[in-house]
Amino acid sequence: MLAAGKSTRMKENKLLLKLNGETLIEHVVNVTKKSSVDEVVVVLGYDATKVKERLAKIDCKFAVNENYMKGQSESVKVGLSAISGNAEAVMILPADAALVDPESINSVLEEYRRSKSTIVIASHQQQSGHPILLDRALFPEVSKIDEHTQGLKAVINRHRAEINYVEARAENVLVDIDTKEEFDKHFRRAA
Repeated sequence: MLAAGKSTRMKENKLLLKLNGETLIEHVVNVTKKSSVDEVVVVLGYDATKVKERLAKIDCKFAVNENYMKGQSESVKVGLSAISGNAEAVMILPADAALVDPESINSVLEEYRRSKSTIVIASHQQQSGHPILLDRALFPEVSKIDEHTQGLKAVINRHRAEINYVEARAENVLVDIDTKEEFDKHFRRAA
């Protein structure tokens, strides 16, 4: 789970915004924990201490991206290096994918287990969303990504013919929260 960014468009750390008695980061990690994933690795960066404190009571692993200002590619690589050595695949989910649900995550996992596709992506009405699952065969390539060469997007583009899309029933797999307006549209702000 990518949770290292600075939330520059939000002007405050969106992961610490409250909704329904928990913060956004707690919500997304708890939802992910309800799915069939084997482990959850949260990649921290900006406000790492505060975010980690919010997750202290949730069973997840942490990895810190000291270079979070260099972009999301660094977080993907840090997360990849923190997963279990025997992992068959890695699922990448931005922590601001606030409407993701366990069913969508499980659908991606089930499709991977069924098809053994190199890449499985949740989608809705032919639009790519989250999560994105990458087979172990791509780990060496993913470990070399950087923002200057379009990061993970470049890997996905190179392997476009190998992608298996899983249609979600709702647009939740397309939604991420980048602004206060987006947050307010999807959640009532709690004090």
